[in-house]
Amino acid sequence: MRRDYFTVDIQASATDNDDPTIAIVYDGPTGELRERLTKVDGGTLDGEDIDVTFRRQPESDGVLSLTNRLTGEYVFEATAPTADIDALVSTADAQEDPQFTVRLTDGEGESRTYELRTLLVYDHDGSLLRGQSLIPGGVEL
Repeated sequence: MRRDYFTVDIQASATDNDDPTIAIVYDGPTGELRERLTKVDGGTLDGEDIDVTFRRQPESDGVLSLTNRLTGEYVFEATAPTADIDALVSTADAQEDPQFTVRLTDGEGESRTYELRTLLVYDHDGSLLRGQSLIPGGVEL
């Protein structure tokens, strides 16, 4: 799927009721996205099945990726501002229970929400930036 099918809006500030959020709107062919969000058994991928990563680029934007944790396949990639990802990680990490939300809305207005605790940030060469990532305690990479 093309990156320009996705619009990413990051709300880094947390409120009493809401975690920091990555809101993603997809306006491409709906069937293609639904297919990528479907498990082998026909169910829909949930938060335990999704990994979120961000790859910095030399310019001010980077690449936000959602992957299927079980298969390693990309669900999609989208362009996102590096400063907004940094703010989201910082805000989530400062919480008592660090987490963030990914809300994905397709072209037909159907939304899926994923509550996540891990966001791995890589530099443009592919090296993990541990200090700039959101990694739960006790997780070894």
